[in-house]
Amino acid sequence: MTNTSRPRPGSDARGGAGGRRPLAVFDLDGTLADTAHRQKFLERKPRDWEAFFAAAPDDPPLAEGVALALEHARECEILYLTGRPERCRKDTEAWLVAQGLPEGRIRMRRNDDRRPARRTKLEILRELARNREIRVLVDDDELVCDDAERAGFSVVRARWAAASEALKVAQEREGRT
Repeated sequence: MTNTSRPRPGSDARGGAGGRRPLAVFDLDGTLADTAHRQKFLERKPRDWEAFFAAAPDDPPLAEGVALALEHARECEILYLTGRPERCRKDTEAWLVAQGLPEGRIRMRRNDDRRPARRTKLEILRELARNREIRVLVDDDELVCDDAERAGFSVVRARWAAASEALKVAQEREGRT
């Protein structure tokens, strides 16, 4: 996954480990963004990944996830950790702004990275934790949550959206989101 930052006012705010605010790490799909309207593209054979990601700008926000992000932004720096491919960055940035979500860096999957989400996300969490306090990970993927908890991270399981078997397969077996 790549790391590109959006400008963040007050990014040098002090607090937390190393003189910086702790991180609150949020997943996007199924945590902040309701992907139900685009699941149909994953239920087809073959799956239509281009259409699935092209429809992401139309995702309605998930109120519970948005409220949690706003709450954590009071004390933490927000970091968005998503399995979406890098080619979706502009749409993702625009969607976050349109929803009034806190500014924060976005870590995205390289376009050619097909590793399972639980592997890529745990790798990034461990990398971040070397220099920063991770206050919480908020994610809807049970396997990501399980592995993060086993590694000692505090986790909030985003169970406020309808689970999708097609998305679960995409996250774990196909490394697509």
